[in-house]
Amino acid sequence: MPEEPEVDTDKLREAIADEVEREGGNLLRQIALTTAVLAALAAIAALRAGDTANEALALKTEAARLQAEASDKWGYFQAKGIKAAIQGAERAAYVAAGKEPPPDLIANEQRYAAEQTAIQQEAQALELQRDEKGSEADHLLHRHHAFADAVALFQVAIALGAVAALTRIRTLWFASMLIGLAGLGFFVAQSFG
Repeated sequence: MPEEPEVDTDKLREAIADEVEREGGNLLRQIALTTAVLAALAAIAALRAGDTANEALALKTEAARLQAEASDKWGYFQAKGIKAAIQGAERAAYVAAGKEPPPDLIANEQRYAAEQTAIQQEAQALELQRDEKGSEADHLLHRHHAFADAVALFQVAIALGAVAALTRIRTLWFASMLIGLAGLGFFVAQSFG
């Protein structure tokens, strides 16, 4: 029986193992690099999300302060209206009795009415400022949510990258990069939009 040609399978196995290790090591380095970039972007997006939330809360607090101040002005407006009405009632009592009302009653009634007009304008200006602060805060909260969405997408991408590294499945790594790009899209749109 003729001898079969002898093939050194040990060397072949070593060559195959080296090639798999080299290819797998290269893939792992690429996954590690993209995951590190995604983690850095996630950290920046998280900081921006926190910053916009803090700004929005400060603006909402300012809007609440302005609302309280406007409410105080409206209370003062009503008090001046009551004083003017009292002066008018006193003047009417004099007129009903056929007497000439004292000049200070008429002057006070007119003064209270004029003060009411000024107070009304101040209250309306405060309400306008309140509305502006509230709108600005709402806009910042919208940006906060977009930054938070970017963070979530980056985290999913990082998790997929970890699974890709463990399984050495390139498709998962590509999916990780695509989701990371979507997160980057949210981040850029809010940063410069």
